[in-house]
Amino acid sequence: MKKRIDFRVLARVMKLLFKKHKIRLLIVGICLFLSTASSVGANLYLQTLIDDYIVPLVGVRNPVFIPLLRAIGVMCCIYGVGIVAEFFSSRLMVKVSEGTLKDIRDEMFIKMQQLPIEYFDTHSHGDIMSRYTNDTDTLSQMISQSIPKICSVVVTIVVIFFAMIFTNIYLTLVVLVFLGIILSISKFMTSRSGNYFIRQQEAVGKLNGYIEEMINGVKVVKVFCYEDRAKEEFDKLNEKLAKNVYNANKYVNSIGPVNGNLGNTLYAVLAIVGGILAVKGIGNISVGLIIAFLQLSKTFIRPINEISRQLNSLVMAVAGAKRIFEFMDSKKEEDAGYVTLVKVANKNGELKEVGDDTGFWAWKHPHTDGRVEYIKLQGNIEFVDVDFAYEKDEKVLHNIKLVAKPGEKIAFVGATGAGKTTITNLINRFYDIADGKIRYDGININKIKKKDLRLSLGMVLQDTNLFTGTIKENIKYGKDNASEEEVIAAAKLANAHNFIMRLPDGYNTKLTGNGANLSQGQRQLLAIARCALCNPPVMILDEATSSIDTRTEKVIQNGMDKLMEGRTVFVIAHRLSTIRNAQDIVVLDHGRIIEKGTHEELMTKKGQYYKLYMGMNELE
Repeated sequence: MKKRIDFRVLARVMKLLFKKHKIRLLIVGICLFLSTASSVGANLYLQTLIDDYIVPLVGVRNPVFIPLLRAIGVMCCIYGVGIVAEFFSSRLMVKVSEGTLKDIRDEMFIKMQQLPIEYFDTHSHGDIMSRYTNDTDTLSQMISQSIPKICSVVVTIVVIFFAMIFTNIYLTLVVLVFLGIILSISKFMTSRSGNYFIRQQEAVGKLNGYIEEMINGVKVVKVFCYEDRAKEEFDKLNEKLAKNVYNANKYVNSIGPVNGNLGNTLYAVLAIVGGILAVKGIGNISVGLIIAFLQLSKTFIRPINEISRQLNSLVMAVAGAKRIFEFMDSKKEEDAGYVTLVKVANKNGELKEVGDDTGFWAWKHPHTDGRVEYIKLQGNIEFVDVDFAYEKDEKVLHNIKLVAKPGEKIAFVGATGAGKTTITNLINRFYDIADGKIRYDGININKIKKKDLRLSLGMVLQDTNLFTGTIKENIKYGKDNASEEEVIAAAKLANAHNFIMRLPDGYNTKLTGNGANLSQGQRQLLAIARCALCNPPVMILDEATSSIDTRTEKVIQNGMDKLMEGRTVFVIAHRLSTIRNAQDIVVLDHGRIIEKGTHEELMTKKGQYYKLYMGMNELE
């Protein structure tokens, strides 16, 4: 295995660091230099201290210690400069590290809002979370620890090397021999661990993804007694992670002890060689010089061990940074739309854009000739020969033709995979069609900005999503400036008001864990109330009452009918009894419309819908 550092990723990290922290990094550089210079200076001054202040006092009857104390004071000051410089550099690097990571997390979250639905359909949510947590943690350690230490080590090695040459060339040659041995061993060990750090980060992401999946599906796991098999799968992923961690660290953890013992051996060899040279009078070596050189050699060898450890941390951090940048560089949801939704008022028979909330909306459609057309928002939806494929050459919708007008309820019926939900996902442009057109109030929806398009749509999904906060805040999710009266009115319309008032804090009841303290039906009622508050001209109900019992469904059906009055409504439902009053029931099979008409018309035809309704065929 060869260690791999993607220097393009490392360069990008450095660019982020210098983007907002140039002054701090400059001060850190100065502090690192002062710290290194202090250490080297103290070691060199040790020779002067011994030869000029300690040795002359040996054998003297009444020695005067004041000069020695002054010399010791000078050495303390030299060390003090290094301590202060290192303290400030550490403090500043924490600010640089956390400031950079804050910017990265902000950018990641902003990017997450810009990604298309397709990205989340094709990537594990746990793996995405791992990029926010584990990968940013490794990056934090690199910025706050590895990079400063590597810079400090490089400066230290260079300065001390020249200081050793200046002190004694013979002893420096001994150090270089040991340095070659230490570097060879370090290279051997780090080259076998680097790639495993990359695999470690990937394995962490996969393991987190599986854990998140099991937490979300814990009831299914227990109902089907899947615990043992789930544990087996977890053990495989955990074993893979453990193996990568072991392989990554088994060599790295050996570097310190091996190089440490080599450093001790070097210390002994230098003392012996230095003593022999001093006795034979070679190289003008004194006791003070030997002691100073021993200190320099210790200070020189210690960073070699450190840089080996930090290089592996660097590899792991770069692997994490690469995954973060892959996420940040993911293709954003494309939007070439230019038609926007604006508030209007009718002035002298013409729609005029206004700043006040008049309750009326229109599409603002600029034309190439400079003319701006205002088209009243009504909710006319038309599918014209629409084809769609998630993957190329694998169409899931074929030649879909539909017309839905305000006040009409269009119901989709068909087996799982027939294309019901796919059609509704095309209306709000979660996915873009392969061929054909979808028109909204006569405008091709590709011309409408996605944000404005979705603002005009209300959607209640089968899987309810509630967020941490109060019930009131969850209902107001789609209309943040709604008054309390509007919130209550929407809740009453969805028949959620009564159960909300029975809760300890009513509308101020705190929800956590996707509303775990509510029943599934209650959560669904809140989702319906949220949609009612938005008051959209077009509504999409994807199994909206699937989690509500039959009795409750009948109670809220009148409220739902009121909610749907004057709106274009698309309904997906397995309970065929709930769509009898639909103006158009569309029967789908393998992405094709095989029947279309009212309940009475389709029952008269005695085709697929008739068989489904009479129970002769079942929805799968």
